[in-house]
Formats: sequence, C-alpha cells, structure tokens
Amino acid sequence: MNIIPVIISGGAGSRLWPLSREAHPKPFIRLPDGSTLIGRTYARVAALGVERVVTVTNRELLFLTSDAYAEAKAPKLDNTFLLEPFGRDTAPAVALATVHAAATQGTEAVLLVLPADHLIQDEQAFATAVERGVALARTGRIVTFGIVPERPETGYGYIEVDGEDVIRFIEKPNAEKAAEYVASGRTYWNSGMFCFSAATMLKAMQDHCPEVLSGARAAYEAARRIESDGRTAYEVDRQAFGATPAISVDYAVMEKAGNIIACVPTDCGWSDIGSWAAISDLVAADESGNRITGEAVVEGAKNCFVHAEDRLVGLVGVSDLLVIDTPDALLVAHKDKAQDVKHLYNRLRSEEHEAAKLHRTAHRPWGTYTVLEEGDRFKIKRIVVKPGARLSLQAHHHRSEHWVVVSGTARVTNGDNVILLTTNQSTYIPCGFRHRLENPGILPLVLIEVQSGDYLEEDDIVRFDDVYGRP
Repeated sequence: MNIIPVIISGGAGSRLWPLSREAHPKPFIRLPDGSTLIGRTYARVAALGVERVVTVTNRELLFLTSDAYAEAKAPKLDNTFLLEPFGRDTAPAVALATVHAAATQGTEAVLLVLPADHLIQDEQAFATAVERGVALARTGRIVTFGIVPERPETGYGYIEVDGEDVIRFIEKPNAEKAAEYVASGRTYWNSGMFCFSAATMLKAMQDHCPEVLSGARAAYEAARRIESDGRTAYEVDRQAFGATPAISVDYAVMEKAGNIIACVPTDCGWSDIGSWAAISDLVAADESGNRITGEAVVEGAKNCFVHAEDRLVGLVGVSDLLVIDTPDALLVAHKDKAQDVKHLYNRLRSEEHEAAKLHRTAHRPWGTYTVLEEGDRFKIKRIVVKPGARLSLQAHHHRSEHWVVVSGTARVTNGDNVILLTTNQSTYIPCGFRHRLENPGILPLVLIEVQSGDYLEEDDIVRFDDVYGRP
C-alpha cells in the first residue's frame, strides 16, 4: 500500500503504573503474551505492505523504540524518527510528520497516523478500513476511524456520523449519555487514528492552527539530522518546538475542519489499553473469575487480577482487586477504581519520586542496568551490555566503581589503560578517572558494578564521547 504510516509514541500511561513509567512508558510494557504495544503496532503497519515508517517520539525513547521494532515479528522497513525534546500533544506531532512527508515525498503523500499504544485484534478488518480511508484521503478528506462500540463507555470520546460524513465530535460522556449514543447507531468511539494527504492537512492547519504549523515547520527545518544503524533521525529544534502551542489534533483541526472530515467505521477488536482492567481482559479467567500472570496462590478470592513479576503473591478471601507487583513498587486497587491509578502516579511525579520515572531495571541504548541493592554510600548494579555496544567515555565526581565480569568479555578503558576482562576478572575505577565499558564479543556482557561514594545518583556523569549522541 503506497502510504506513509506515522506512529506517534508519547504519554506516560499513568493509569498503568507501576509497570508504565516516564522512562519506560505504556507502549513498551509487556502484555501477557510477551509482546509490546508499540511492537505490535509496527508489525501491523508492516503487514500493510508499506516500505517506510515514520515515528514521532521523545528523544530519550529512540533506542528503546528501535529495540522494540527489531524485536517485532515484521519485515525490516525504512525507519525515520522525528525526535521531540518534550511532548506538546498530538497536533504538533502530526504537524511534524506532515511537514516531513511533504518535504521528502511530496504533498500528495498519504499519511496514516496511529497511536503506538493501542491494541487491534482483527488485523484484516483494520486493513480493510485503512484501504477505504486511503481512498477517501485521496479525494481531499481528512479521515478518522470510528470504532463500533461494544458497550456504553464513559472513558472514550464519540463521533456522530451521517454515512461517512462527521456531524460532530463528542467529549467523554456520562453513563446515561453513553448508553444513548450507543443505542442511536449513529455514533462510534473516537480511536485517535487518522488518514489524510499531506496537502490536505497542511491547508487545514494553515486555516485552523497556523501557530502549530509554523512552529512545527521551524522546529523541523532547524532539526539536527542523525544517520546511524540504518535509521534516519531528526532531532527537532528545542526552542522552536517549545514555542509551538500544545494542543491535540482533535481540538486544533478535526473539530474545526467541517465537511472535509470523514469517518470510516471499523469493528477490529480495538482497545486503547487504558487501564489495568483492560490488561486483565487479555488473560483467561479461572473458575472464580481470577486472572493471573506470574506466580500466585489464591484461597477464597474472586474476580481479582494479579500481575506478579519476581515473587509469589498470595490472596485470601478478597474480591475485585487489582494487584500489580513489581520489584520496587506494589499497587493494590479496587477494580472499580482502575481509572484513578493516574492520580497516584501524578502524586508520585509531583513529589519527584523515583518510582514515577524509572524501574529498578533501566534501559539504555547499550543495554540495561538493574539496581540490586543500595544503602548509605553504596549501590550494587547488574549491568548487561549488548554485543558490539559501548557505554560513553565518562567520569564521576563523587563515586568510584568496582566491576566484576559475570559472563562475556569486557573491553575496559580505565584512565590511560585499555584492558580485556573475562569471567571472574575485575577492575577498579577510581573517582575522577575517565573510563569506558565495551562489549567486543558476540554474546551479551554481564557484570556486577559496586559503586562507593558520597553521591550515587545517575546525574553524576560527565560524558566526553558518546556514540549515541547523548549530551
């Protein structure tokens, strides 16, 4: 299909805390089957027969996204990344993608915009809807995809239609109104998926939100282009993008563009996976209605969902609970309050609590590190470096480090010396020494790092050289 899919990956997924966090948000959490939402989205667009994909995401998520795409069961595509310094909602993201498409493929290019964090079970129905949407987009329409509602739902916006023409967009209703909309047969859930030609969207934005378009264009034109590992990335200008209004594409364009807006209905097994209740629906229930991932023992419990990662969870005589257990945070909530988890996340974030930003295992371009234990003046990490990867050449002002290789081969720069270490060998990095860790082998490098000093946070890093372009 001769279109440009645009995957927009943003937002923290606050209602899926503690699995979703600022540095590892909702698109990257593992579903019960082991897949990720962003990986499934990538595979879904690849199945349309396209040649290229554009992804709009945060600069800090570039390598996590690349890893998710490499893991997805999909043919390799021409990947371009438009990297935002921070989120400004969906209208600036759509504007960036449209400006890029017009500049590289021409204004007649047709874009298919998809959120990275939605689940679609019936991919054939999705492909059929996309085919119809593309046909309408080529006639100058901006197409939204309406989801045939399964039930009255207060968590989604609605679209009222007359045939394929959109009459109005409706904000999230109360229960009574939602039931009325579903019964009418004239409304669909608003999926947040769109299709349009670059020319049509550029004109609509010029007419209805020119500040968004001009800001995105300035940010794109001043972007730093980065070519590496078979991908092209544009790191958009921070100042110009920061001056761009933060607004959703629904408010900026869709609700204002009148009769050029069309709706293609689809019944494709869609879910925005907006809460733990939606995640639990993906797991088969036992005879008592309990749904469990991981190891759990239940006695007299009913209608509970348990996500257990590293340890056994036991439930006795309780019902209708969500129990989400991760290595460093535990969530217990009533099912009826699944939507309110976001308030807890926002509180943690406002207090700058580490559990709102990072997991105990943190992902980096070169691999991962896991904090095993920490206390007064010490921290112990398990570090895994991908084959062929290297950390930055760096130094620390406040800590020294001991490295012990568990498996694999490490090439270590330690001051003026470069050495090779293998299993059970170690080295000591004094405070202030320039150092670098590399994996020259074909297998993952695993080592234990023991930090010692008066300040052990991640911002005590001075980088002198970094192959991933980090400051």
